Amino acid sequence: MRILVTGGLGYIGSHVSVMLMEQDYQVVIVDNLENTSETVLEGMQQITGKTPVFEKMDLRVHGTHQALFKKYPDIAGVIHFAAHKAVGESIENPLKYYENNLHSLIYLLQQCVEKCIPFIFSSSATVYGEADKIPIAEDSPVKPPLSPYGNTKKIGEEIIRDICRTCSEFNAVLLRYFNPIGAHPSALIGELPLGIPQNLVPFLTQTVAGWRKILNVFGNDYDAPDGTCIRDYIHIMDLAAAHIRSLEFLIQEENQSNCEIFNIGTGNGNSVLEVIQTFEQVNEIPVPHQFAPRRSGDVMAMYADTSKAMHVLKWKAKYNLDTALESAWKWQSRIENQNA
Repeated sequence: MRILVTGGLGYIGSHVSVMLMEQDYQVVIVDNLENTSETVLEGMQQITGKTPVFEKMDLRVHGTHQALFKKYPDIAGVIHFAAHKAVGESIENPLKYYENNLHSLIYLLQQCVEKCIPFIFSSSATVYGEADKIPIAEDSPVKPPLSPYGNTKKIGEEIIRDICRTCSEFNAVLLRYFNPIGAHPSALIGELPLGIPQNLVPFLTQTVAGWRKILNVFGNDYDAPDGTCIRDYIHIMDLAAAHIRSLEFLIQEENQSNCEIFNIGTGNGNSVLEVIQTFEQVNEIPVPHQFAPRRSGDVMAMYADTSKAMHVLKWKAKYNLDTALESAWKWQSRIENQNA
């Protein structure tokens, strides 16, 4: 069975692609390499002993999608990751985010709807904004997002839901996931964004490695036990497994609705300082850090109610924060050894 993974050389996409190949799916990866490198393929090949099909392609360009689906007419499912994802950058450059995240989605959906191909959408817990109730369940109000990035995810969901209402034969799963961290246990693939990392853990590991001078903790005056933001940090391998399970869920026609929404997280919240302290304990190495002013677009606390995913999707997270942070440093250390 052939599966298309857009953004498949990115952080999450590469882990999902590896897991698909390990389960004997044929994988076609599309990526424009804007925030990753083709060298990711080498790690994927070492892990699986297989070579995925790779197409360097910019999904913002209208017309490329028809050619792609004509070349691979047997695509049986699509997992869509191709999107910009940095909250801060989206605030500074909103048009970049609206163009990339929405155009690529719309053009891709035109093909999937026409061919009734099951569709997994990479959404985000940012659609909840500043939630009224924690933990956050799927029926929590979707509020005006605090960043253009979050708004592109909200709009993306609305587009898919509108399509599902008018096309009963098209099936989609929207995965609202929280904060992916960690790396593959082999340390052959992991999170290595081009340029300055926008997420906590890669910036943390690069700071410890000496690539960055110091880790800024944005805000220590939140209404939280230690004053720092609380997030639900999920191991990348758990997140990858959720995507595979969602794909099977649609292919095997287990869904009750043709548009299903699931939170994907651990159900636990950890503060930024807890992440730093846990990293130091697990890896026995200090993290140079300092407090800085709050960052625009950040909410105080977000962690998931995962009961729906457990009962309906039959999925739950298996890994803890210690394991995730240990794997993140193992990945960073391997990069260090390669560059030595």
